[in-house]
Amino acid sequence: MRFHLTFASTLMLLSTAQADFPAPKSLPSRPELPDPLVMSDGSRVSNAKEWTEKRRPELKALFQHYMYGTIPPAGRVTAKVLHEDAKAFGGRATLREVALSALPGHEFRLLIVVPNARKGPVPCFVGPNFSGNHTLVDDPDVVIPSGWMYPSRPGVKDNKATEEGRGKQKDVWSLEQSVERGYAVATFYNGDIDPDRADVRGGRPLLPKDLETATIACWAWGIHRAVDYLTTLKGEVDPKRIAAVGHSRLGKTALLAAAFDERIAMAIPLQAGTGGSAPSRPIGSNADKAESVKRINTSFPHWFNAAFKEFNDDPTRLPFDQNCLVALCAPRPVLFSNAEEDLWANPEGQFEVLRAADPVYRLLGAGGLEAKAVPPLGKLVDSRLGYFIRAGKHSMTREDWEAFWAFADKHFGKR
Repeated sequence: MRFHLTFASTLMLLSTAQADFPAPKSLPSRPELPDPLVMSDGSRVSNAKEWTEKRRPELKALFQHYMYGTIPPAGRVTAKVLHEDAKAFGGRATLREVALSALPGHEFRLLIVVPNARKGPVPCFVGPNFSGNHTLVDDPDVVIPSGWMYPSRPGVKDNKATEEGRGKQKDVWSLEQSVERGYAVATFYNGDIDPDRADVRGGRPLLPKDLETATIACWAWGIHRAVDYLTTLKGEVDPKRIAAVGHSRLGKTALLAAAFDERIAMAIPLQAGTGGSAPSRPIGSNADKAESVKRINTSFPHWFNAAFKEFNDDPTRLPFDQNCLVALCAPRPVLFSNAEEDLWANPEGQFEVLRAADPVYRLLGAGGLEAKAVPPLGKLVDSRLGYFIRAGKHSMTREDWEAFWAFADKHFGKR
């Protein structure tokens, strides 16, 4: 398992760096997307070594200080298999639900399906879901969450999951179809890490208050701990072909998780919007119809830290934008996926984010975005920086998964 910072070393590094962070109101206004290859002191990164040793650590510190809060460090992950079915989906897969724990008193459940017809370890999609593992399969032995649930999800009554929701979201995660395409999938309910509520912070892996670990950073921590477990599945999951995937606020989570953990070989944020794959700055012809930094911070104050709220009225003062978060993933493949009617997520602005991350990928010799403009509906741009947009609205559909599989086929190798 890769090296992880301890709590003590994380605190020391961040407390040292914080002294060098200017107050948001003193930062200069930059209407354009910042160049990820320009350091805070104005010097320019000219080679891969300078990117890796200087600019990349600087950007990671900036994102944590001004936006997401501290990414929680790892703990020692323990795993307990709760349920296993070696003949799931008509014998085509092994289904397993595992209780993972990395902190005293904290546990969450990871659902994983692995194709039985495989020659060696397979690639794996991993990410959080909105409705609970039990809604993604018909298996009656998959546990129903006991904590707070989103009120609009299938089978939820008084913010509690019930048996009525079992199997009602199978089409959203397409587990059986992923198995048929030769992919494993691992997912967990995001509320098992941190309930998506501004008024209750139950269940989260807390750090000292002055470090302000925010909810999206906590969910990203959950993906990292799931990866800890996936890398132990010798012969089942290929640790070099793990892709983080998520929809909407969980797409923000998937991109952040990949940016801060190089074990994640691919990021696929679906319709992730502001604070994820869309720019914080008003970029794009429909930027006036997209969610603003002020709106997202007002509606969801727990997603980001207090410093990010100081940019509500002028996001052009941010010393980075989301192109810099994509750049932190370089040279690994990243796919932005969108829907035509989902202007709230600013699909055009997202394309500009990829264009503005491209120079880092080129510097590292990885290729980049091989498209000059947003492609036609249904056409996948499958370059190292990829883009896809379909007809329809804000949702996670089979057509989205078709694009995910095709993109992974290209960069992980066809099954």
